[in-house]
Amino acid sequence: MKYGLNIQPSGALDFLSLGALVHRLDPGIIPFRKATECKIHVSGGEFNCAANLADCFRLKTGVASAMVDYPVGDLIAERVRAMGVKPFYKYFKHNGVNSPNMAAVYSDRGFGVRAPVVFYNRANEAGAMLKPGDFDWKTIFGAGVRWFHSGGIFAALSETTGELIAEGMKAAKAAGAITSFDLNYRAKLWNIWGGHERALAVIAKIVEHVDVLVGNEEDLQMGLGIPGPEVAAKSKLDPSAFFGMINNVVAKLPHVKIVATTLREVRSSNRHNWSAVAWIDGKTYLAPTAELDVLDRVGGGDGFASGFFYGLLSGEEPEEAVKLGWAHGALLTTYPGDTTMATVEQVRAFAKGGSARIQR
Repeated sequence: MKYGLNIQPSGALDFLSLGALVHRLDPGIIPFRKATECKIHVSGGEFNCAANLADCFRLKTGVASAMVDYPVGDLIAERVRAMGVKPFYKYFKHNGVNSPNMAAVYSDRGFGVRAPVVFYNRANEAGAMLKPGDFDWKTIFGAGVRWFHSGGIFAALSETTGELIAEGMKAAKAAGAITSFDLNYRAKLWNIWGGHERALAVIAKIVEHVDVLVGNEEDLQMGLGIPGPEVAAKSKLDPSAFFGMINNVVAKLPHVKIVATTLREVRSSNRHNWSAVAWIDGKTYLAPTAELDVLDRVGGGDGFASGFFYGLLSGEEPEEAVKLGWAHGALLTTYPGDTTMATVEQVRAFAKGGSARIQR
């Protein structure tokens, strides 16, 4: 036992995530209303973690998701393969006109005082059609899975996706896997079909089976119904508000052993102060603060989560695991797209205090 968790030493997969795959259209610093071209990034919070752990950290990972048999699906499936992630797909046939679809995310990068703008087209999304019974968990977990992960965005997509996550979490726990959930509370998604009260009910059924939570103070309040902290944070980098909520989290969910999140102070679209914090089996840990020159901020939180999970899966000391997550999340903001282009050696060097001096 370490971190209060019994992490299996080996398995056919080190990490399996469940969530919706999406493609993000990125016009760079040009607002969409004036865009003439876009780059396409394959994304999805749960997939991002699996991709980062496979490509950067060289773990064996998989993703359970929906896939549609049309060119956008082909593009996404190719990127999943390129990142070294093993797919477990529920296939849907496109009708040639309007559905089912792989969701689209539109996101410019902003610049300076102009903030990035994000909006969606998740109409008739295949991921939202996923439901309990769509995956053969007995076979998947029977081969050996060390860690199972999902998130709040996927839970919010429909009345069935939260039920599917709970089903997967139960199967994972029965098979001896560690379970994690990124709260990622998005009011826009929940408001379409259930609102905040429904969100609380759905998430409550999921976190019954969760060992590790990722989420900031707002996620803990909105996703779990935890009262806000008594101590107000002095800044976005002040961990006191987060730590002030932990006792309430543990009182409500005594089986949760780890809660972690990033701390980010946005000075401009391209300059952020960045840190991370974690409560691990009764003790608190705080990463250093770095000044980031940000190329593309999307995926930074998933970058932290995946680096942090890698540290835990690798048996690192808790403080080092937090630093690895912090370092990888920082590096991810220097690349275009939602998934990593870093190597584990670069992450470890930055976590130890590496600099941007040229490497010859």
